[in-house]
Parts: sequence; C-alpha cells; structure tokens
Amino acid sequence: MLIARSISELRQHLATSHRPAFVPTMGNLHAGHIQLIEQAKPQGDCTVASIFVNRLQFLPHEDFDSYPRTWEADCAKLEAAGCNVVFAPREIDLYPETQTVKVHTDPALGNILEGEFRPGFFTGVSTVVMKLFMSVFAGKSQGVTAFGKKDYQQLMVIRQMVRQFALPIEVVGVDTCRAEDGLALSSRNGYLSASERTEALQLSLALRALGRDALASSHALAAQRPSLEAKAMEGLRQRGWQPDYLTVRRRHDLQAPKAGDALVVLGAAKLGTTRLIDNFEI
Repeated sequence: MLIARSISELRQHLATSHRPAFVPTMGNLHAGHIQLIEQAKPQGDCTVASIFVNRLQFLPHEDFDSYPRTWEADCAKLEAAGCNVVFAPREIDLYPETQTVKVHTDPALGNILEGEFRPGFFTGVSTVVMKLFMSVFAGKSQGVTAFGKKDYQQLMVIRQMVRQFALPIEVVGVDTCRAEDGLALSSRNGYLSASERTEALQLSLALRALGRDALASSHALAAQRPSLEAKAMEGLRQRGWQPDYLTVRRRHDLQAPKAGDALVVLGAAKLGTTRLIDNFEI
C-alpha cells in the first residue's frame, strides 16, 4: 500500500490508473469505512482512501482539535481491506493558501437539517471533497467514489455537486453499517460512556417508530407530520437527549413529503456531549 503526502505524489501514484475508486475519510476508521472500501474496490482499477481531518467543516465550538487521529490503526485496516493508495496530506499541503474560493451548496438542500444546525458545514464538506476529487481524478475520464448513507444529506449534496459540475465520477451510496444491536457506526461513538452507549440506540428506535407512525398516517401525513415529529423529539427529551430534529422527508430532495412520495426519516440529537445522527428509508 502506497502513502501519498502531497497532491503531486498522489498523481504520480495514479498515473497509470484509468478509473480510480476513491473513499474520502477523516480517519479513526471503523467497519463502516472498510465497507466503503470493499464496495468501491471492484468498481475501479486502483483503490484510494484519503485521511484528512477537514477544519472547514467544523464550527468553532466543535471537536476539530480533539477529533481522534489513529493513523497506524487506520493504515492497518486499509491495507487489510486491499486499499492501494492512502492520501494523507497535511493541512498546508491541501490548503497551501487560505481557501477563499469555496463550493456553496444549493440553499434548498444545504441550509436545512444539518445545514440549519451546523451553518457552513456543507460548504466545508463540498469544498474539501471537490479539492480531493480534483486531486484524485484530475486527467481521468472516469472514476467512482463511495459515500455512506448514514450521512444521508451529505450524500445528496455530493451527488448534486457531481451532477451540476458534470464531473466524470460515479457516486455510489453504501448502506449504513450497524452494530449488532442496530446502532449506526460512527467515529463519534467512541466519545460515549458505557451507559451512553446503551442509551444511544434510542435514537434509531425513535426514528423507526416515527417511520411507522408516518406510514400509518400516510393518507394525512401533511397534516399530521408536525405532531408526529414533535412527539418523537419529546420522547428523546424525556430520556435526557437534546434533539435537533427528528423528521420525515421525501427522499429525492429532503423537502416536506407529498402523497405517494418515497420517504426517509432522519434525526440528529445530542446525548451528553456527543451529537449522533441516523436515518432510515421507509
């Protein structure tokens, strides 16, 4: 497995690749990341993973400095999964000057849900992903990238960006990887205490219950959705959570659903000091 620390070094490693398969990560890898590698690898001729903790997508009060960095363990996992190249730039390598040119998402998609509670988040995500795409896919006529459905809105933002900029990249959405009890795997699960880890499953349970209630009320969902969502959020509050949103949306654009729309339930809530997200297509 090759390690590239600069964009030029990465491009040298990829000089003979015609269809790279790329998985961007911030490190601290778990089974969900490895699942992305395994899904992407057969679809390209060289498998690339990036490890870069992107300052642009953290708000001032968030955990950029304390975000876990587990380089040696990450490399061991990637090598075991058959990754060919790891791109691990320093901040100065990826941002040699202040990044004043940024990718701003469509407000209709990027300023709701996660974008409402984490202002600027999707600008930071889109900007770094575009820069990583240009690093990996420059000069290539095609490529593939894999993103997890756990970050459902992020996947939609990336797909929209790729489509509107006509990038020659296939975006593959990979189902959420879960622990045996159903908890969505996340690097931030490591922040949870033992008792919080047990309680954490309540977010996915609340979303599943909200989904069942939404389907049962499909004939009058437009009218009943606010009360169903309020009930789900209050249930978590009573257990000591601080929910940002639990909501029912239509899948294709995350707007308020209409009769006959395919649905997704999404939620974000803080348990102690740890903010968790999850979703289910219903």
